[in-house]
Amino acid sequence: MRSLSLLILGVLLVLGLPQPHLHAQAEVPVPTPAPAAGATPSMSAAPAVAAAATNPAATEELTGIAGIKHKMGYLFYPLLALSLIAAMLMLFIAFTVRQNTVVSDGFMNSADALIRKQDYLGLLSVCNRRNECVAKVTAKALDFATKTPTASFDEVREVTEAEGSRQSSLILQRVSYLGDIGAIAPMMGLLGTVFGLITSFNQISQTQFAGSQAAGVAAGVYEALYCTAVGLIIGIPALVVYSMYRGKAQRLISELEAASTHLMALLSTQYKRAARAAATRGPAQIPHEQAM
Repeated sequence: MRSLSLLILGVLLVLGLPQPHLHAQAEVPVPTPAPAAGATPSMSAAPAVAAAATNPAATEELTGIAGIKHKMGYLFYPLLALSLIAAMLMLFIAFTVRQNTVVSDGFMNSADALIRKQDYLGLLSVCNRRNECVAKVTAKALDFATKTPTASFDEVREVTEAEGSRQSSLILQRVSYLGDIGAIAPMMGLLGTVFGLITSFNQISQTQFAGSQAAGVAAGVYEALYCTAVGLIIGIPALVVYSMYRGKAQRLISELEAASTHLMALLSTQYKRAARAAATRGPAQIPHEQAM
């Protein structure tokens, strides 16, 4: 949640940055050369008046989000979409990649007690009501075991391991999307900067370089760097949060594996006990739940 706040604050800071260069150009008077001998004042002032008439937007500037949108061009909307997706992913991961959504003490205590009582149908009912990853793994194993009474315990273990791998991949997949945004956003911002530089240098190549054009080139590069700045502001917090939750996801996956192994060990003990009872009393006297 702290990283989400930093991401939103950084985007707001960039969107609210002051734009001093165009104001400075509008406020600082440009010195004009003295008229040559014999020239009339109207002839020397004509180029300046014509330039002001042909470029009235040079004295005005868009501010706020409209100014940022103007400077970033077409990449404003993709970067805005990436920032919103990153914020939503951070919220989604914060609520889903947690201890209680993977392995909870309440479910483990209930499962341990029901397995020791050999109440597998009751455990299956509990698993269907819970949303933890370990409950889904246990439900998959019990569903296979109850529907296939002749299956060996090794086959039940294989089903459990397959479902455990699927749940682990789902946990990592939720986090990996944030890492993808952290990699894409800076590259997209760099692409916008390259487009801005291409436009600026294309204007230079079409006109003769002069001192007044240097300020225009600087302004073009200054505006082009906005895309890179916004892309980095989106990408850096996304990568930081991705690194944090990647480690947490790996820890939760390890706990899921340990919990699944514990439950499979209890089931194996009950399975062997049922097998010994079958050898002693005969298969016809074994309850249906113990014939796993």
